[in-house]
Amino acid sequence: MKQKILVTGASGYVGARIYSDLKSDFDVVGVYNRTKLFPELEQLDITDLSATLAKVEQIKPDWIVHIAADPNHTSCEADPEKAIKLNEGGTNNIAEAANKTGAKVVYISSVAAMTGVDLYGKTKRHGEKFIEDVKAGWAILRPSLIVGFSPNTTNDRPFNRFLKALAGEAPAVYDNSWKFQPSYLGHISEVIAQIIKRNITGEIIPITIPHLTTRYDLAKDILIPFGVEVSSKDAGDTTPVVEFDQAELKKLGLPVYTYDEMISRIVIETKKGLEI
Repeated sequence: MKQKILVTGASGYVGARIYSDLKSDFDVVGVYNRTKLFPELEQLDITDLSATLAKVEQIKPDWIVHIAADPNHTSCEADPEKAIKLNEGGTNNIAEAANKTGAKVVYISSVAAMTGVDLYGKTKRHGEKFIEDVKAGWAILRPSLIVGFSPNTTNDRPFNRFLKALAGEAPAVYDNSWKFQPSYLGHISEVIAQIIKRNITGEIIPITIPHLTTRYDLAKDILIPFGVEVSSKDAGDTTPVVEFDQAELKKLGLPVYTYDEMISRIVIETKKGLEI
């Protein structure tokens, strides 16, 4: 019998891809709050504790893949009360529901949780603490800036801005000041599937590609194969540079990718997704 998985935020950019990928191996139920991307999704406001407890008890998942969050640093700063309610309160509610039903949790956190220089990073770090109290078992993934094709092509996320440039709907001009190690969305799905299949718990796992790049360089590598000219600008981004190797992934026998492998996969899946 397939394990039952509950995916929160299954209509979002990250959640829609993970929800779709996991369906091939597991019995997956996805929940959304406002936008219903897939017709079979069920509505849930995770900031409502009673509703969250009732929904998780109804579904009785073996694992909860908790993705729902406000991932935008700027909007978190603009409305801190809302950000804390969702990123912290919602995550605490998921942890309580997991403890009530005996579910395990995979939590999509962020490398920003390590630095905690802004409200987003602080809310993700606090979210990690709630997840670490899940009694049945937990695993925490820390991605950086996430790229890769998703069924959700409209949310305002960095990769979807690349798609707008590809469609001629936005200028292909990107920041060249901040360096970071990207995270590949397909890689995240693969790691989650392995965590569930192999029952990997009690681990905090950075999940980035060990290659420093900028938004400009990343856009150039993804868009030039489609014939799109890309220009750079200096946005003066002083976000701290955080570097990781893939030691934790390798130690656990989880998939790893090189930068070139990631770019190749993204170009292929984008062509397929857009039917180019």
